[in-house]
Amino acid sequence: FSNLGSHPFPEKSETVTPAEAAPAPAASELPAPPAESSQNTEGNKELLLLVSLVHKQKGKTGTVNLYSKQVAGESLLKKPSVKWFKGKWMDLASKVGQSIMKKSLIRSCPMSEHTLSHSKPIHYSTAEIYHLCHDIVSFPFPSKTNYIFLLLRSTEGHDEAGELNFSGNKITFYVWEILRKAPPSEYEKIAFQYGITDLRGMLKRLKRIKKEEKKSTAFLKKLDPAYQVDKGQKIKLMVEVANPDADVKWLKNGQEIQVSGRYIFEAVGNKRILTINHCSLADDAAYECVVGEEKSFTELFVKEPPILITHPLEDQMVMVGERVEFECEVSEEGATVKWEKDGVELTREETFKYRFKKDGKKQYLIINESTKEDSGHYTVKTNGGVSVAELIVQEKKLEVYQSIADLTVKARDQAVFKCEVSDENVKGIWLKNGKEVVPDERIKISHIGRIHKLTIEDVTPGDEADYSFIPQGFAYNLSAKLQFLEVKIDFVPREEPPKIHLDCLGQSPDTIVVVAGNKLRLDVPISGDPTPTVIWQKVNKSEGRVRVEKHEDHCVFIIEGAEKEDEGVYRVIVKNPVGEDKADITVKVIDVPDPPEAPKISNIGEDYCTVQWQPPKYDGGQPVLGYILERKKKKSYRWMRLNFDLLKELTYEAKRMIEGVVYEMRIYAVNSIGMSRPSPASQPFMPIAPPSEPTHFTVEDVSDSTVALKWRPPERIGAGGLDGYIVEYCKEGSTEWIPALPGLTERTSALIKDLVTGDKLHFRIKAINLAGESGAAIIKEPITVQEILQRPKIWLPRHLRQTLVKKVGETINIVIPFQGKPRPKITWTKDGQSLDAKDVGIRNSNTDTILFIRKAELHHSGAYEITLQIENMTDKVAITIQIIDKPGPPQNIKLTDVWGFNAALEWTPPQDDGNAQILGYTVQKADKKTMEWYTVFDHYRRTNCVVSELIMGNEYFFRVFSENLCGLSETAATTKNPAYIQKTGTTYKPPCYKEHDFSEPPKFTHPLVNRSVIAGYNTTLSCAVRGIPKPKIYWYKNKMDLSGDAKYRMFSKQGVLTLEIRKPTPFDGGFYTCKAVNERGEAEIECKLDVRGNHMSIMHNTNTAVK
Repeated sequence: FSNLGSHPFPEKSETVTPAEAAPAPAASELPAPPAESSQNTEGNKELLLLVSLVHKQKGKTGTVNLYSKQVAGESLLKKPSVKWFKGKWMDLASKVGQSIMKKSLIRSCPMSEHTLSHSKPIHYSTAEIYHLCHDIVSFPFPSKTNYIFLLLRSTEGHDEAGELNFSGNKITFYVWEILRKAPPSEYEKIAFQYGITDLRGMLKRLKRIKKEEKKSTAFLKKLDPAYQVDKGQKIKLMVEVANPDADVKWLKNGQEIQVSGRYIFEAVGNKRILTINHCSLADDAAYECVVGEEKSFTELFVKEPPILITHPLEDQMVMVGERVEFECEVSEEGATVKWEKDGVELTREETFKYRFKKDGKKQYLIINESTKEDSGHYTVKTNGGVSVAELIVQEKKLEVYQSIADLTVKARDQAVFKCEVSDENVKGIWLKNGKEVVPDERIKISHIGRIHKLTIEDVTPGDEADYSFIPQGFAYNLSAKLQFLEVKIDFVPREEPPKIHLDCLGQSPDTIVVVAGNKLRLDVPISGDPTPTVIWQKVNKSEGRVRVEKHEDHCVFIIEGAEKEDEGVYRVIVKNPVGEDKADITVKVIDVPDPPEAPKISNIGEDYCTVQWQPPKYDGGQPVLGYILERKKKKSYRWMRLNFDLLKELTYEAKRMIEGVVYEMRIYAVNSIGMSRPSPASQPFMPIAPPSEPTHFTVEDVSDSTVALKWRPPERIGAGGLDGYIVEYCKEGSTEWIPALPGLTERTSALIKDLVTGDKLHFRIKAINLAGESGAAIIKEPITVQEILQRPKIWLPRHLRQTLVKKVGETINIVIPFQGKPRPKITWTKDGQSLDAKDVGIRNSNTDTILFIRKAELHHSGAYEITLQIENMTDKVAITIQIIDKPGPPQNIKLTDVWGFNAALEWTPPQDDGNAQILGYTVQKADKKTMEWYTVFDHYRRTNCVVSELIMGNEYFFRVFSENLCGLSETAATTKNPAYIQKTGTTYKPPCYKEHDFSEPPKFTHPLVNRSVIAGYNTTLSCAVRGIPKPKIYWYKNKMDLSGDAKYRMFSKQGVLTLEIRKPTPFDGGFYTCKAVNERGEAEIECKLDVRGNHMSIMHNTNTAVK
């Protein structure tokens, strides 16, 4: 467009159409926009960008119109992304679309009061505008009023066209048509009326517009505007030329294409074909076919094969601050993929938090330090697949499974503070009275898995204090107190019965609880004089894994790595001569629960399911506090935790799953000791949803007892597939739906039979899959079961409107469609007579009739007539069939005359022409000696000919074949007598030529060239000489003959003279002369040779001289 006024877009929502311009394609004829761009919030207006070809000018220039609507986008949260496509698949931002982007400018800018800044006029080829303007793009915009422009610029500059001028008043788009039709005297009036300020520039373009495009004289059929081919495939570009003998040139981006293994040129009659084998992205270019001064242009688009995702992404669950790495594998190395988070594309420019990495076929998305905001669904997309994974980022929570306990120890004993937390990677510090404990030879700090220990050997009174453990990064403080027990023993020189002092340690005398796997150590103070004997035994069992250490004033009860079998009552007995004492100690071992049984999955939906399980058979001796649930994709090895807070119930509704992906679930039981082993995985299951309702549900036909229905599959089928359809009907006024078909049908059409004539019925259909039924598609109006009378009408195919020609022996199968209700009566006749059912087959249906002849004969030729009759209404149509065969041979062939090297033949047409016109004759000759036949004339139209260029002294036979559409006749007419070509006497007189003198004096055709060389390396001097007879060569250095010097070698080959100097020194420099002498004269040529000293050689000579 050019020279528009200040209002290039209409202020109202109506679209302004140029007068008498080419109409824009209807919206129904254009492909629908993508699903993402069609979703609008209620109350938003759509922005409709319609680019259409308005006028087709001479050459490669077209005109573009933009149609626009305002957008109210206050309710949108963020600006939508916009993509431009050429045709239906080429993304202008992709690698293939870079050539288009070089001459295109895409802008998205806010507009206010329909103003537009100045811009150069848009010029583009008609073919490219057609492909670029084929779609309607519809999408919402965020700001109050926004427009998007696609400015296309031609690679050929049109600067003389001037610039757009919007300074005038209101101007309409059809001003061009007004100027074209108006006389020149009215131009100024029109310019004043419509506010045209650049009238001269418009008239300059108008002059080009008014030139009518000449019809091509060289091309009968040009190339299409554009072609598309998949990468690696073959494509043929074909034109038809007016002159069958014309030479054509094929150009690629303006450069002539040469014949090679990939580019093949073919010429078949008027057709010229360029075949491109194994197309690559380098073949994506503009092509031309040139015939003389005329050209035909096209553009070839090479489509890359889709890149598939061979290994999908896996769900991940991390804590805040941890590193996240998503990995997938694609089918092509170095492929370009797009990463999205919750539908928004991730780029390096937006933030430095995301890092993209490629390693062969593997693609990585890396988040170094994750935050809560990073939770969501991450998608990797290629042009051939999509993979989605979920990332859950949880805040760090630390659970204390075992806290440190107060200790009371005696001098030189060992004190051990131990605690267990839920995270193995958590570090911490130990404090003594608020100061950090520094480990040394006596104080040891250890961290093994989830257990942290502080061990103090040889406890002293100074170790008595408050000890604390603080996990790093968490607001926890686990405290305990160490009490030093000072034992004072007074010597009493008297006997004392033994006594067990269990109360001294503050322990319960009845039960001691130990966690499975931990070490149980119990110090039992004893007293007695003399020192008593200590005996430990397990009640009711003969054996036990108990180790006892005996000391003077106490004994130690130790069980290494407590197990469930170690539970029971242990009895300690102390004896001395004065008496004995005993005590029972109950040991209870507690552990994590047993793993629950495999969970059961029920109530499966589109992205959710219900998980149920049973408590574990053994709770580990402690009540089960709750459960932890995990899931994974079936083909994955990574389990993802679904809850961080313990589940108290025995059911859980899992959500946020991906439809069509197979999952497995497992469960953990947790008590105060810890978490059990995982349960067995559940049965694999797939989240699926019912399909949407079928579409385009219509009535195809109605009779007195049947109704034919048809429909299309649902728009959304889902991962569960489609099992079939259920069709139901309901009488008008009733609410009971009756199945119309037994069971499900997989077809998209159905014929409902055995209906009552006159009933009014409603019909509905539902799609069924594993997840259940879809919504019902219903025909709004009731259908009356009654035959509809329709006039008979024969739809004769176009190729049967002229004579149908077949060869003898071929099969004839003629299908003629028709319409008419009720079913019409069909009658076939040939030349007014009924057809013989044994010779010709007829098959009739409700919509067509077929004539079938298995093997055609000549007598099948004739005029066939088809008649359709419904009551008193008829329709007729006639078909002419011509059966042809090969003709018979020509008749009465004879040799009419023989003279010189020629023979004259004559014959008459064949008696049997094969029911087709004789197209010509083929004349052949054969030498009597060999009787090998050679064609002299092909497609010869006359019945006489003269055969020339016969060999003298030979005898020839001749034969003639007749030819029609079927080909040559089976036999030929042959001359009875041979034609003899007589010899004639001739005498050869050789011509007399004057001998030419070719001698010439020597002449140098290539001179000697001055040279500068490095000493120590062989060098050559070359020149070229011409002379007849061959001249003798002499070489000179500074006028001195070099013939006897062994340092020089002379060569002469095919006139090229070479002097080789072996390892020259600076003393070999000078003027060299080459002299050529023969009997016609002499010539000489001279050059200068400069020999530079070799630096290494000079250094060597200098060192030698010094030595």
